[in-house]
This record gives sequence, C-alpha cells and structure tokens, in this order.
Amino acid sequence: MKILKYVLFFILLLLIVVIIRGMMTPSISYETSMIVDKPVEESWAVMSDVDKLSEWLQGFVKAELVSGTEGEVGAVSNIYIEEKGTEMVMIETIKASVPNERMAMSFAMDPVAIEYEILMSDKDGKTQIQSKTETRGSTFFGKCIIPFMPEGLKTQEDKNMANLKKVIEANTKNYFETVEVEMGEITQ
Repeated sequence: MKILKYVLFFILLLLIVVIIRGMMTPSISYETSMIVDKPVEESWAVMSDVDKLSEWLQGFVKAELVSGTEGEVGAVSNIYIEEKGTEMVMIETIKASVPNERMAMSFAMDPVAIEYEILMSDKDGKTQIQSKTETRGSTFFGKCIIPFMPEGLKTQEDKNMANLKKVIEANTKNYFETVEVEMGEITQ
C-alpha cells in the first residue's frame, strides 16, 4: 500500500510540473532560413503551386478552399495532413499576401494554433527564404504539451524547407509562359 501512495504521489507531482511548465511557456517560436538557386518570382510560383505542396510539406494530402479566393488575404481552407496513418484537418486562414515577398497564415487544429510567415527576397539573382513560426496551445492539454515539443517542430520545419528548396531548384515548369492569341477578322 505504501508503494502505491508513492507512485500516486510521483504521478501527481509529475502532472503538476507539466501543468506549471505549460503555463510558463504558452508558445514556442522558431525560424528557418535558406538560399535557393532560383529567382524570387519562380521560387514564389513553385511555393504557391498547390499541385506541388505534397512534394515539400510532409504529410500533405489535400487542400479544400472553404471561403474567399485561393491565395488571397482572407481565404480559408481546410488542409488535410496525414501523420502515422491518421488524417488530421487544419483550418488555414491567409492573413497577408504580398507576391514574391511575404505570405502569413494562421492554422487552427486542436490542441494547437500556429502563426506562420514565409518571407522571400532577392539575393543576387537567388532567393533567400525565411520561415517564422509561433505555435501555442489552444486547449488546456495543448498548453501543457507545447513546452515539450520545440525540437520536433523545428526539425519538421527544417525538413519542409529543405524539401521546398529541392522542389524549387528542380523546377522545370514555366510559370510565366504567355499565350498569344491571333485575332482574325470576324465576318457576318
């Protein structure tokens, strides 16, 4: 019986430490930066290409526009992610969009909320890409676990950005091709 009391006391103490740590660290922030050997306009086009998202975002399954215009401020989409055989849905809201410069989004998925920003700038004909992420708990449970997740989240973002770099640098699609239409005379 005495051992059971010690075990319960230890579990209670551990639970209190987790809760206190969660309340003291309500969010975590991390950044990733890289240089891509392509011009900014092409880097932006590849990053924005919904058909290429699964090539660089780990677990990405699909995106469904819920409201607004795709890629524009105010657009809301359901983003489906699969992790270890489980499909999850995040609600993405675009907060800012300046083509070839900046895209800011928020993602909501219990038990966390994420503020994400990706910045692009020209560096001698190449593209510097920087991502900034702030993740916070949106539920009591989320607030408790966030302080124990920074390494895993940062590692995941580093992998996604490395994959984005590969996809951009391997791109052969011409996003800027213009189609000329020859106008003929119309007779009646």
